[in-house]
Amino acid sequence: MNKKIFTIGIALLIVAVVGATAALFLFPYQPDQPPRADDTGFTQEGIDDVVSANNQFALELYSDLAGTEGGNIFFSPYSISAALAMTYEGAKGQTAEEIKYVFHFPEEEILRPNFAAIYNSINEDGKEYELSTGNALWAQYDYKFLEDYTSRVEKYYGGKAANLDFIDETEESREIINTFIEKQTKDKIKDLIPTGVLSPMTRLVLTNAVYFKGTWKNEFDRSDTRDMDFKVTPDKIVKTPMMYMKSEKALNYAELDTMQILELPYKGDDVSMLILLPKQGEAYDSETGESVVYDYSLEDIELTPEKLEIYRMMAEFRSSGDITVYLPKFEFDAKYSLADKLIAMGMPTAFGFGADFSGMDGTHELYISSVIHQAYVKVDEKGTEAAAATAVSFGATSAIKMPKIFRADHPFIFIIQQKKTGNILFMGRMTDPTMQ
Repeated sequence: MNKKIFTIGIALLIVAVVGATAALFLFPYQPDQPPRADDTGFTQEGIDDVVSANNQFALELYSDLAGTEGGNIFFSPYSISAALAMTYEGAKGQTAEEIKYVFHFPEEEILRPNFAAIYNSINEDGKEYELSTGNALWAQYDYKFLEDYTSRVEKYYGGKAANLDFIDETEESREIINTFIEKQTKDKIKDLIPTGVLSPMTRLVLTNAVYFKGTWKNEFDRSDTRDMDFKVTPDKIVKTPMMYMKSEKALNYAELDTMQILELPYKGDDVSMLILLPKQGEAYDSETGESVVYDYSLEDIELTPEKLEIYRMMAEFRSSGDITVYLPKFEFDAKYSLADKLIAMGMPTAFGFGADFSGMDGTHELYISSVIHQAYVKVDEKGTEAAAATAVSFGATSAIKMPKIFRADHPFIFIIQQKKTGNILFMGRMTDPTMQ
């Protein structure tokens, strides 16, 4: 795979129409101090509804990417959902219905306070790990957006506005937004908006950034890391640094006929990595005394919100204190253009001249011209660092018992989630740890 720039949770929305001159080049807020959103009226049931929507979209997008993209995959469904939730606030009619359908958003009275509650939970202080997110509006300084729209985005999404001059200072505006995003993502997302994406027709850029850095609750010992084989395919084997841990502390672990499930918590126990590993190779069945050969692949793993919840619960209720773990070190980034995928998933109207974003400016002149997502992940003996970004541009006009060895030496799916709610922050597929 070409080095895909798909780095730390950022959602970026770019809007274009017609306009005029000059601008104020100001950040909407300090990048490391995202404002609090108004979550008045949130409920646990409402949070569950929003998490369910995010996770449904996550699995559907993963399925699409897995079917069309080669190599490793990594993205932040939360980042993309955040960007499109802000977009949804300005959509009307069929355009709004299609966005709601693709992202499974609940009704607005449920979406707003509960999305705000999730946003606030991500930004809580006093954590044993780093996890933050931030939204912003970058508006053409002399273009009139509806105050009702900008105030809603600020109230429920923390998306404060800053003024730029895309008409006469296009490149300078691009650099300001990119600099803000770099600071929000600890320099893991650089040059999110490439040269040429913005133009004098740009009128609005919405950005979301999400960043995570956590230390394993049970760290791997660096001295135990060894170069070992990783089976990319049955015919392709690569050497990669493989971490090793013989865990004496209980880890959430379960297995089905087709796969092993392992949950690795980060310090603080609020965030964890869930790994779904297809069963491969030969194993000993202690009940029958016979060896069993497995040859399952990622395609044999059922991925639906219902199945994922079952996998999470199985691992949680079948903890094991005696398990050997092999996990490759890896680091990569990726970049995807999502416009065609979102159109195929069911929201074509937003990308054409029939789009209705009159909730943003009172006109029917805006439509989405592109959606770009970036994300980055690094997994090593100490823990995990991850980030992601999204850019949306608008133009105008089992039963068998096996030894408890978790050897991730072949492709697997991994999910970084908030443990309490199961909210998927990041999701990926590791097929070749030597690729960057």
